Formats: sequence, structure tokens, C-alpha cells
Amino acid sequence: MNRNILVTGAAGFIGASVIKKLILNGDNVLGIDNLNSYYQVSLKKYRLKEINELSKNKNCWHFYKASLENYEVLEELFNKHKPKVVINLAAQAGVRYSLIDPKSYIQSNLVGFGNIIELSKKFCIENFIYASSSSVYGGNAKLPFEENDPVNHPVSLYAATKKSNELIAHSYSHIYRLPSTCLRFFTVYGPFGRPDMAPMIFAKSILNSEPINIYNFGKMSRDFTYIEDISEGIFRCSLKPAIENPIFNRKDPDPSTSNAPHMVFNIGNNKPVELLYFIQLLENCLEKKAIKIFKPIQPGDVEKTFADTKRLEKWINFSPSTPIEEGVKIFSKWYKNFYNY
Repeated sequence: MNRNILVTGAAGFIGASVIKKLILNGDNVLGIDNLNSYYQVSLKKYRLKEINELSKNKNCWHFYKASLENYEVLEELFNKHKPKVVINLAAQAGVRYSLIDPKSYIQSNLVGFGNIIELSKKFCIENFIYASSSSVYGGNAKLPFEENDPVNHPVSLYAATKKSNELIAHSYSHIYRLPSTCLRFFTVYGPFGRPDMAPMIFAKSILNSEPINIYNFGKMSRDFTYIEDISEGIFRCSLKPAIENPIFNRKDPDPSTSNAPHMVFNIGNNKPVELLYFIQLLENCLEKKAIKIFKPIQPGDVEKTFADTKRLEKWINFSPSTPIEEGVKIFSKWYKNFYNY
């Protein structure tokens, strides 16, 4: 198709998976990542190595080490590569880390996001897709989470920055008619996952016979979503820019749509899994028992997540569906091979 696509967070878990899919589709991809040390840079470089091997001799892949906070560098890259689609996956991630280093979230998730969307407006991007999070639902008790639910009560700074991204993107869509698609990710797992997330932490602890801290005394459930399902959803959204809702009712506004070309979608597996069952699956696949330590819930944590994905399925004829048993099996095999267990 030879589309020119910019992907930020290119060395990240989701970013690298999306880029592979775009390259296989015949797109030209510009990747940006600052390769920060939030978790080991070696894993990020390995993801980039896989992309380099996939794109060898194709001249369809260019990577730049750069931060979204550097407007001038970003502008030069927009000028040089002329992207028409922007997929913004760069962010300072992690709910708990936002309690430790809030400044990094302000810089990356607000200043950086502001720069990338301003340049998308300036260079007349045809399709702007950006990552939000299930964390925006905060302490909502109504399940499953639907896109038209209110999300005005975040319980972490990370969630607040993601909600801020949604508000900023909508304003750009309204004022400048920038087609913007918001994807609220629900706990993503799979090969090459982030080491700060539960699946990687649990797998490492189990194999090393180290105790696992299980918060809220195990009474947690997550809508675990396999990485290939996430990247497929993003890819399909890249083919279909957001549109305005022709029957949008300003007297009774639906938060998930707009009279501007801005759309909000959950992207999750639509099947919440109890944390203790997830650990049991890991134990079975890794053939080793976990040492469990039960603790109270931590600040910023949400007890349950559960995605309603009907809107996404209607829009792109797809919604994640990989069974947790299959996904954990693939992840466990990869983990043992990659880390030489």
C-alpha cells in the first residue's frame, strides 16, 4: 500500500508489534522512541532488531532515537518523511510508577502528546490514532466498562494524563477537523511484554522461586488482552480514520462519539480473568508453583477491568478473542526460551 506511517513508542511492546504488521502490509514506517531506562533498554533494542531483520532490503523502515518533548526534532522528521498516518503509542507507562516520578508523566504524556498532535495538525495528518487506557475508568463499579461511561474520577496520575490526552485530541478534532481515534487498552500481555507488568513479573518470580505479591488479597480481575489482538485492532483502525457522528445529540452527548471526527474505542478481550486463575495458568505452563504473598490493594490500583468491545467490532469488524489459556501458553513458552530457563 506504500502508506507513510509514523509510529511513536516504536521500541515498545505494542509499538514494535504494530510496526511488524505495517511492514508486512507494505507500508513505509518511521519509528520514534527515546529508549528510556524505565525498564531494560536491551529488551527494547531486541524488539528493534527483529523489525530490522523483517524489513531488511525493503527500504521501508526508518528509526530515530528522539523524545516527543523535543518539538524541533519531531518537526524535522515530519518534514523529511511526510507521514499521512500517525500512531502515537509513546508514553510514560505504569500506574504505580506515577506515584514515584510524577514529573516524567507530565513531560511525556502531556508535553510530548501536545507536540505530536500539534505537528499532526500542522502537517495535515489524515488519521491520528493514540493510546489511552482502561485506567481512565478509575473506580467505576459498573461492569463491563463502556465507552459512553463517565470517566471523570481517575485514581492515578497516569490515568489522569490519559484522560487529558482524550480531551486534547477531541479539541483538535473539533477545531481543526483532525480525524482522531482513541484506543483504551486493557491489560496487554504476550511475548516481548513489558517487564513491569504482572505477567512478566509473575513468570520471573515463579521460575526463580521468588515470592509473588498479590494485592487486594487476590480479589482482582483483569481483561487480559493478547498482543496480536491489540496490534490487529490498531492496524485496522489505521485503515479507517475516525468520522463525526451525524446524529450526535448535543443536548444528551455521548462521550464515545462527537460532532467532530473523534471516536473512542475499548480494545480488550471482553472476558475478565481472576488474577489467581491467571497465576494458576502460568504455574501449569511453567510447570512450577508460585510462592504467593497476599497484600492489601495499593494506591492507584483498580479492582476489576472488563471491556465492552461492541463498538470496536462494529467499526472494524474485529475484536480481540484469543483465549487466555492459549495466550498464556504462547507467552510462557516464549519467556522460557528468551530468558534461557
